[in-house]
Amino acid sequence: MVISTWIEAMRLRTLPLATASIILGSALAAYHHGFKTSVFILAMSTALLLQILSNFANDYGDAVHGTDNETRVGPARAIQSGALSAASVKKAVIICAILAMVSGLALLTVSLGENWRAWACFIGLGVAAVIAAITYTMGKMPYGYRGFGDVSVFLFFGLLGVAGSYYLHTGALERSVWLPAIASGLLSAAVLNINNIRDLEPDKAAGKNTLAVRLGAHLARIYHQLLVVGALVAFVIFVSEVHGYAGYLVLLAAIPLVKSGWTVYRSQDPKILDGLLKTTAKLSLLANVTLSVGLLISMHPL
Repeated sequence: MVISTWIEAMRLRTLPLATASIILGSALAAYHHGFKTSVFILAMSTALLLQILSNFANDYGDAVHGTDNETRVGPARAIQSGALSAASVKKAVIICAILAMVSGLALLTVSLGENWRAWACFIGLGVAAVIAAITYTMGKMPYGYRGFGDVSVFLFFGLLGVAGSYYLHTGALERSVWLPAIASGLLSAAVLNINNIRDLEPDKAAGKNTLAVRLGAHLARIYHQLLVVGALVAFVIFVSEVHGYAGYLVLLAAIPLVKSGWTVYRSQDPKILDGLLKTTAKLSLLANVTLSVGLLISMHPL
């Protein structure tokens, strides 16, 4: 029972976002003949630990700030439901932060060697990632309560996740990597936006001024369409530029993404939005995976 409670608190349905950018960045590295298995494993481990850290911190922060209450729709939070104490979740935050840093240091060791300039850069990025994961809802001035969550998700699940993992494999950055990195970040922001539209009213009442709260329900739904369409356009431009036509497999995710996005625009039911959150997270992973498979096929045409 205790183990299952902790597993639920990890919010497994959010983990596709953590893995999607690493898979895509690694596939891009393979496409440019720079893939390293050890880097892939450690990058996945670090990303998953950071996501779990963020989930625990979010559970703790929202409970402390009174955002999680009986009006909230979606899976019950561990502290809100009484399944776990605030003290135990706070300890889990500390443990996950330590594990993420250890995994990250191992990743940099196998990837960067004695490239001390790169070490300094990635140490800074790693510290920023840990701080961002914790302070989204924890602390006296959580940035998630000020509408900056979307920016953080875009940066860490898009630019850093894809371009950063690509660099750790190859030791270089190609200009073409930024388009799929942008697309991945936009889709991750779309997932967060659904979450924030779903919780718009209780968040507003609790003083959690997410971007959805700041925009209002109608503009937040329009913003969602822009995120999805922007991501798909970036994917298509990238595939057309690299001439890896098998990469158009990414369009397998296009129709369901547009369809779910339209439902987000039309639906006022928080329960429907909660289901779309999980669906969009899976479709974001599907988009990254299908593009990755397409790139690998382009390397070895059938």
